[in-house]
Amino acid sequence: MNLLLDTHVWIWSQESPERLGELARERLSNPANVLYVSTISTLEIARLVEGGVIELKGTIASWIRRSTDALRSRTVEVSHDIAMAAYALPEGFHRDPADRILVATARRLNLTLVTADERILTSSCLRTLDART
Repeated sequence: MNLLLDTHVWIWSQESPERLGELARERLSNPANVLYVSTISTLEIARLVEGGVIELKGTIASWIRRSTDALRSRTVEVSHDIAMAAYALPEGFHRDPADRILVATARRLNLTLVTADERILTSSCLRTLDART
């Protein structure tokens, strides 16, 4: 299974794994699954740290390196194609740019998005896994 982690899921996996449900923890730790994180999530994490919303151990760069190593994850860059697809989502999709990019990434690369975001989980335009299950 190919899984794209929503920003909060990436953070939870490292900082508070107890917030993840049993199924999500199993899927994230199963070596048969390929995990992906997006550079848009790195931007979101940097914004949260800079704004004092979250605090990480060490620098952002060291946290990113440690967490991607721990997860054995691959990085997905935000391409021009993904950026354009983020604003070609079905009518009524919510307006958060980072969420739109994550959804477009999952759709373009045929990934399942692991999230606890109800607005995304209720969307029928992509495959999701509820991070709380």
